[in-house]
Amino acid sequence: MNVKEIFDSMDYGPAPESAAEALAWLVDQGSRFGQFIDGAFTAPGNGFDSHNPATGEVLATVSQATQADVDAAVAAARKAQPAWARLGGPGRARHLYAIARLLQKHARLLAVLETLDNGKPIRESRDIDVPLAQRHFYYHAGMAQLMEEALPGRAALGVCGQIIPWNFPLLMLAWKIAPALAMGHTVVLKPAEYTSLTALLFADLCRQAGLPKGVVNIVTGDGAVGEMIVGAEIDKIAFTGSTEVGRRIRAATAGTGKALTLELGGKSPYIVFDDADLDSAIEGLVDAIWFNQGQVCCAGSRLLVQEGIAETFYSRLRARMDKLRVGDPLDKCIDIGAVVDPVQLQAIGAMVAENSAGETYRAEVGLPETGCFYPPTLITGMAPSDRLMQEEILGPVLVSCTFRTPAEAVQLANNSRYGLAATVWTENVNLALDIAPKLAAGVVWVNATNLFDAAAGFGGVRESGFGREGGWEGLAAYTQPVTKTRPLPPIAPLTGSGGPADPLDRTAKLYIGGKQARPDGGYSRPVWGKSGALLGQVGLGNRKDIRNAVEAAQAAAGWAKTTGHLRAQILYYIAENLSARAAEFARRLDAMQGGRQGDKEVAAAIQRLFTYAAWADKYDGQVKGVPLRGVALAMKEPVGVIGALCPDEAPLLGLVSVIAPAIAMGNRVVAVASEPFPLAATDFYQVLDTSDLPGGVVNILTGSHAELAPVLAAHLDVDAVWSFSSTDLSAEIEGASAGNLKRTWVNYRRARDWAVNDSGEWLAQATETKTIWVPYGE
Repeated sequence: MNVKEIFDSMDYGPAPESAAEALAWLVDQGSRFGQFIDGAFTAPGNGFDSHNPATGEVLATVSQATQADVDAAVAAARKAQPAWARLGGPGRARHLYAIARLLQKHARLLAVLETLDNGKPIRESRDIDVPLAQRHFYYHAGMAQLMEEALPGRAALGVCGQIIPWNFPLLMLAWKIAPALAMGHTVVLKPAEYTSLTALLFADLCRQAGLPKGVVNIVTGDGAVGEMIVGAEIDKIAFTGSTEVGRRIRAATAGTGKALTLELGGKSPYIVFDDADLDSAIEGLVDAIWFNQGQVCCAGSRLLVQEGIAETFYSRLRARMDKLRVGDPLDKCIDIGAVVDPVQLQAIGAMVAENSAGETYRAEVGLPETGCFYPPTLITGMAPSDRLMQEEILGPVLVSCTFRTPAEAVQLANNSRYGLAATVWTENVNLALDIAPKLAAGVVWVNATNLFDAAAGFGGVRESGFGREGGWEGLAAYTQPVTKTRPLPPIAPLTGSGGPADPLDRTAKLYIGGKQARPDGGYSRPVWGKSGALLGQVGLGNRKDIRNAVEAAQAAAGWAKTTGHLRAQILYYIAENLSARAAEFARRLDAMQGGRQGDKEVAAAIQRLFTYAAWADKYDGQVKGVPLRGVALAMKEPVGVIGALCPDEAPLLGLVSVIAPAIAMGNRVVAVASEPFPLAATDFYQVLDTSDLPGGVVNILTGSHAELAPVLAAHLDVDAVWSFSSTDLSAEIEGASAGNLKRTWVNYRRARDWAVNDSGEWLAQATETKTIWVPYGE
């Protein structure tokens, strides 16, 4: 084709990127790789071939790590960690800056190798993946520099095991390794079996950067290697991958004390309102679903279009699909490259073939004769319950249905077990900022999609996992308070044989939905005082009572929409009413526990209520400094329904310490009172009754922690479980929480000084961070 013909047809000619240097690097390594352990590559062992998915050609042979390899990597990381932490933030920052500069110097080599190994278009590897990886190391080098000043009293957890997926091999590596190293951890990282080559190149760059031996260790292999890392003696697991595997990791780590961050799957809604700039929305949709062949956990794979513009939008979208270019990923003119592996290609095809709903349109584009290519596909007329509207496909397949009103759009968007990301497209900024907070998603893009930056936290809710990566909030999972704790011995209810302390019968009921309720089982137990006197009876809650309390909490969802100012006033009112009855509560505490410390506990509880009343309208988000014309708003949102097992040893102060921060941030609570000393809690709900707190915001049960904890943890409408019980329940709670991957905060039978309050820790546990991206300008 000559120049005149090109101008006549306006067809794109080929613009191939040379793979020569990347292939030469592989040859220089012998095209065979061992493990990277303690600063050196081991001899290659038995393994598997890494293929170019666009051609099927073998790029290199990668070794399958053995248990001995994983043990050696963990041992090297453990040995190196104390010295790496002692190096200090500024010392670690210099190493991270060195890595960032090497990523820049070798940017083209990394981009080409990523495209060869993964199949994504070179322009995406070159312009998105590699620059973002550099940005994460630069950003977290700054975090390391500032750590001692900005995060006083915080320290590294120790050794991190990190497992990353195949869709963004280098970028996910940077997301994991950069913050871990910045905060003083050492790491053992496993790249995906399909895409290990850029991780191995990164290992080579670590050597060039002079990184101390053992700080970064990379082991390769299939899922069995990931299981070895999860089971190893390490302090934290950071996993990005499927929800199914994330659930298994949650169950496997239950009770081990390992910190856990899970960034899992998604089925993200892409909402187009009738006032949207349709051409821009379509271009955004191209990036949302056909970026990286749709192999993106936050891909806008669920299109929701307002009914009045649906046919026009679909018509324009089909025309745009027909112009997408599918082919050799090393061609800079290509829009869609190759699916990562024949196994994934087959899975995509099978899911679409099994679908019998809607109308399927495949773009009229040519596909290469060889390689793992799948055409851009649109399926319209879907029902919200159809499998493809609910299940992650991880391929270039877009499914769609329509809506009529903004309220229906929110309802459809939230009709998913996932909650990773969402996109809102409208020219009405008021509508956009009204809809964004209502969406169950960790990230919301307004008139844009797939915007990422190291300064802005990324992560999901629901079955899209928990924890954030990036920004200040991303560091929360990579640090811990520098405090010493002691074991918490079990505290059993007291026994006695004396007569009742009060001749009037006092059988305290449960408190559900703002009302006193008899326990479903009809059973109660005596509460004896330290002197042996019978202080009263309390109901024994059961599974049905938990269900009733959770239903009441769900019905009180409007509490999350109230203002911080209103919540503060109610908390102040609770504190005032408790203060008016301080002497009564102090006597009750002394009677239950013995001694004369009740007045101090009541005073501390009142002070705590005032503290969280003060925080209710002051614990707010941030505007992130991201490199674009726009802002990324980090908004603090309530977690939802929190089930809490209150501390046994501090019956009133512990109860207040749990309830106050939770409701200050807009959560609803199902609290199980101190098991040995429950009467402080049953007296406290009388204070709630007189303090204008809406029914269902706080629900208080009494009974056996051991019996009620697994029910709370397994309940699918509970969003988080906290446990400070003296009964050893941490493993059971974490294991049961895997059902819907709810957040957990458990004590592992370690004592807490309830007289000391760390507001930052409590408020962070009581909130989720939602990142809302709002670009601006013409």
